[in-house]
Amino acid sequence: MSDENSAGYGAHPPTGDPPALDIERILGRQRIRTGLESSAGFLRGRRVLVTGAGGYIGSELCRQLGRWGPESLLMLDRNETALHLAAGSVAAGPSSVRPAILLADIRDSRGLMRLFRRCRPDIVFHAAALKWVPILEEFPGEAVKTNVFGTRAVLDAALAADVAFLVNISTDKAVDPVGVLGYSKRIAEGLTAAAAIQAGRPYVSVRFGNVLGCQGSFLDVFARQIAAGMPVTVTHPGVTRYLMTVQEAVELVIQSAALGSVGHALVLDMGEQVRILDIARRAIAQTGAELPVHYIGLRPGEKLTESLVAASETPVRYVHPKIMEVPVPALKAGDGPDLDAWAEDDAVVAALRATCRAMEGGSMTPEPGRWPA
Repeated sequence: MSDENSAGYGAHPPTGDPPALDIERILGRQRIRTGLESSAGFLRGRRVLVTGAGGYIGSELCRQLGRWGPESLLMLDRNETALHLAAGSVAAGPSSVRPAILLADIRDSRGLMRLFRRCRPDIVFHAAALKWVPILEEFPGEAVKTNVFGTRAVLDAALAADVAFLVNISTDKAVDPVGVLGYSKRIAEGLTAAAAIQAGRPYVSVRFGNVLGCQGSFLDVFARQIAAGMPVTVTHPGVTRYLMTVQEAVELVIQSAALGSVGHALVLDMGEQVRILDIARRAIAQTGAELPVHYIGLRPGEKLTESLVAASETPVRYVHPKIMEVPVPALKAGDGPDLDAWAEDDAVVAALRATCRAMEGGSMTPEPGRWPA
C-alpha cells in the first residue's frame, strides 16, 4: 500500500496539469524486477477479487492481473466513479477477462459477507484503505473504521468463503508506528496473521514503501508546484523514504500471493532510503526550472526516516532474491483493549497505541509453511 501523503512536502498542492516526469531518472535506480512471469501462472483459472480496485494501486493491480488468465476479475470499491473508470481501463487493455464491478464498502461487514459467499473468490488482494497521514491524525476514528474494522470484515468474509489466498497491502508506516496510519496498518497486519493461523492458509501482508506517481504523492505535489512556478516544499532536509514505482508495487503484491507465506509480512528489498530533498532537486532540474526549496517542518504522525523491518521482527529471511519475509504477531479477538472508533479522538489514538503494544507481547506467526499454488 503505501503512497501516503507523508513524505515531506506541502499539504496543499496547486491545481493544474503537472509536467510529465521520468520517474526512474528521478528515483536514481533501475526498476526492480521480481521475475513475475515465472510465477504468475497460479492466477490462471482462478476467481480473483481486489478491494480498493478504484484506487491507484488497486486499479493498476487489476490491469496487471487481467493479463494472467484468471477465470474472473472482481473489482470492489465504494467509489462508483473511480470503479467505473478503473474497470474501463482494464477492459480497454490487454486483459484476457472482462472485469466485474462490485459496488460495496468494506465497512459493511454483512454486505461483504454476502458478496464473498456469492462470488466465491479464490484469491483476494486487499488494497482498500485510508492512507493520508495528516488527515488520519485529525480523524483517527475513520482510520479504525476502514483500516481495522474494514480489514477484519474482509478477513472474516474470506474465511467464511474459504478463500485460498489473501494479500493484505500494508505499509512501512506499520513498522514501529508513531501515528494513526501506522497503528491502524500494524493492527491490520496482526489481524491478517491471526486469520492465516486460523485458516492454515497463505494469508499474508505486503509492506510498501512510498509509491511514486499517484495523485497527491509527493512527486505529484512537486510537479504541480514546479508547473505553477512555486517554491517546492519539503518538510525537513534530512527526511528519507523507501521509494518504489507502481509497477514494482504490483509485482510484489502478485509475487507475495504466489510465494505462499502464512501470516508473515513480505517486503521488497528497495535498497537504501532516498532523501526527499534529492528527489525535489532532481524534479526541478529535469524540468529546467530554477525554483527554491522551502522547509515546512515534520507534521504529526511523520518520522524523519522509515524502516522496513522492526528490531523485534526476527528472524528475517529472503524467500526470493528481492523479497524478505518477517514474522508478524497474531492479533486475536480479545487481545489488547477494545477499539471504539466513535470515542473521543485522544481515546481512539490511545487505544490504537495500546493495541499495538499488546501485539508486540503476543505470539508470532509460526515458522513459514508453503502451500502449492
